[in-house]
Amino acid sequence: MSTKRDYYEVLGIPKNASQDEIKSQYRKLALKFHPDRNKSPDAAEHFKEVSEAYAVLSDTEKRKTYDKYGHAGVDGKYSTEDIFQGSRVNFEDIFGSGFESIFANLFGGGGGGFRFGGFDFGFGRERGADLVYDTELTLEDVLRGKQEEIELPSENPCGECKGTGATPGTSMRTCSVCNGHGQVRTSRSSGFSTFVTVQPCNTCKGQGKIIERPCSKCKGSGKQKGTRRFSFEIPPGIENGEYRIKGEGEQMSNGISGDLIVRIKVKPHNKFKRDGSDIFYDEEISMIDATLGKKITVPTLEGAEKIDVEAGSQPNTIIKLKGKGLPHQGSRGRGDQYVRLVVKIPKKLDKHQHKVLEELRDSLNQEE
Repeated sequence: MSTKRDYYEVLGIPKNASQDEIKSQYRKLALKFHPDRNKSPDAAEHFKEVSEAYAVLSDTEKRKTYDKYGHAGVDGKYSTEDIFQGSRVNFEDIFGSGFESIFANLFGGGGGGFRFGGFDFGFGRERGADLVYDTELTLEDVLRGKQEEIELPSENPCGECKGTGATPGTSMRTCSVCNGHGQVRTSRSSGFSTFVTVQPCNTCKGQGKIIERPCSKCKGSGKQKGTRRFSFEIPPGIENGEYRIKGEGEQMSNGISGDLIVRIKVKPHNKFKRDGSDIFYDEEISMIDATLGKKITVPTLEGAEKIDVEAGSQPNTIIKLKGKGLPHQGSRGRGDQYVRLVVKIPKKLDKHQHKVLEELRDSLNQEE
């Protein structure tokens, strides 16, 4: 289970708070805990916490996801970069053009970026593409969890030029446009504010160096296509959906690696139906067994289980097997298995069976 505090609790606002209330409360807390103002040892952590809460709740779509699924929904759907980059306009609305410098100073970034929670936000740095992997699971996989090992495309250093991109024996020169920084900054003034935009240098493609004679084998990229093995755990109780593994997409040696998006589909089961952590099973019994009662054996995801059918059980009676369902996703405990009794009515009877049932009916009518 997530150890993060509830975002509404972090900001000290009700769940029906308006966007103006969210913005106002965040501004107060951000100014209170900003390390430039607050010298207490835990001020930076508090600032990070309130900033993350604001980044989610100030974004309409992220807030809807959080309200419905909590931290598990947001962490599973968005990377840290997605959360903050998508809310950049909201931060600029509060901090003005000082947005980048505030976060760069606090989170240790530079060159128009910052770091948060171990993630490098290099504004203007090239980001690798996200990779998508589709997999199907059985209900048994959902019960126990599963280890997946897959092959992902990878770019390895070129064996000819050793990754430099230049023909062996030649050198590279510093880009004169960006002076070797790989980035170009442009400033735009508006009233009392100055907006700074950082973009990769088009001349050197963000590398800071220009190759005079590209390597003939890799065409100057310094890379060769290959594959890499990657394994990850699919936790018990997983639901259908998309799950993001940060930094395991396209690898960028001088930029930000993309993410691996794992798309989970749970296959229909031939016996059970699923609803969240609960599973449902239909057991057919005869009308005699329903009337007289009987001990029967039903399947579960972990083997056979004996249950008692009480005398006089009616059609569609539900019997609950506590804790025989699936694990709860992201928390402890398990759901239940529900067994529905489907009473079979015979369509044809021989003479003896017909006579016996008539006698039973007459006897029951006399008792009434």
